[in-house]
Amino acid sequence: MVRYELVGSDLADVRFAISPLNEVVLSLRAWRDPGRFPLHLRWVRSVDESRSALDHETLLALTDSRLWTPDFLNPRPASPLTRFDDELASLATIDPALMARDLRAVHGAGALRGPAPRVLSRIIDALAGYWRRCFTPHWPRMRALLEGDVTFRARQISQHGLAAMFNGLSPQVRLVDATVEVRLRSRLRYTRSTNGGLTLVPSLWTINASTPISEAEPPMIIYAARGVATLWEPQPLAAPGALAALLGAVRAGLLVTLETPASSTELASRLGVTPTAINQHLRALRDGGLLVGVRDGRSVLYRRSPLGDRLVAPDPAAGPG
Repeated sequence: MVRYELVGSDLADVRFAISPLNEVVLSLRAWRDPGRFPLHLRWVRSVDESRSALDHETLLALTDSRLWTPDFLNPRPASPLTRFDDELASLATIDPALMARDLRAVHGAGALRGPAPRVLSRIIDALAGYWRRCFTPHWPRMRALLEGDVTFRARQISQHGLAAMFNGLSPQVRLVDATVEVRLRSRLRYTRSTNGGLTLVPSLWTINASTPISEAEPPMIIYAARGVATLWEPQPLAAPGALAALLGAVRAGLLVTLETPASSTELASRLGVTPTAINQHLRALRDGGLLVGVRDGRSVLYRRSPLGDRLVAPDPAAGPG
């Protein structure tokens, strides 16, 4: 049992945040034991080929058979807008003694041996490669679900109060008077004041609510986000009937969807089809002047062109045709 005592102004300083680094590290649980994460099997299979070029030894050393991960790889994020590159840059400045402490707490003395700077460099390189190959194409979809959870929890607080929100996070979490209790499956046990606030972090990769292993870490509860069961289901493309009749249902749906830029890989994952099939439609829309493509690292992000915008949302001043 971990207890966080909300004292004075801390009662009003409960905040939500999203951590891409948390998600990357916690997803290694599904890599180590995919049977524990059946809702993510579609994703696990989809990135299987991409994982072949990664540093398996280092990545799998970042979790153990209990599916614990070192605290320094689950930092308390500052906001719902945290960027992975910023978290990785912050990770590069970690105190080597703190890193060694957290690795020992998970593994004892047997994992990732060597001088601390070299170990840290290996971890950062391995995580950067994992993010680029396995997360970047899917992160917009993941982030949208996490942001939706944060919005839902904020609405709960405004409509039903803080206790209702805490009690709805997980069967393991409840607010008793001014103390948040987190019942854990491990023997971890401590009580501490939140000292400036408590951060709640939704995750796609946790089954039970969890806290930092060390009570010296900033107060944080990682909990399971709502809607994970629908995350990898193919999403239908919606489009106005007239537009679908003009372009075809798939191309019309893509044109509506691409108000927000996306890559062909992301779109293929979202729709449950192959990138090759999506690319045929994207090329046709781009050749027709309805999309533009902008290179972003190794990916090309497609978005509607001004002509595409006008086709999806014709000028209301034009009146009926």
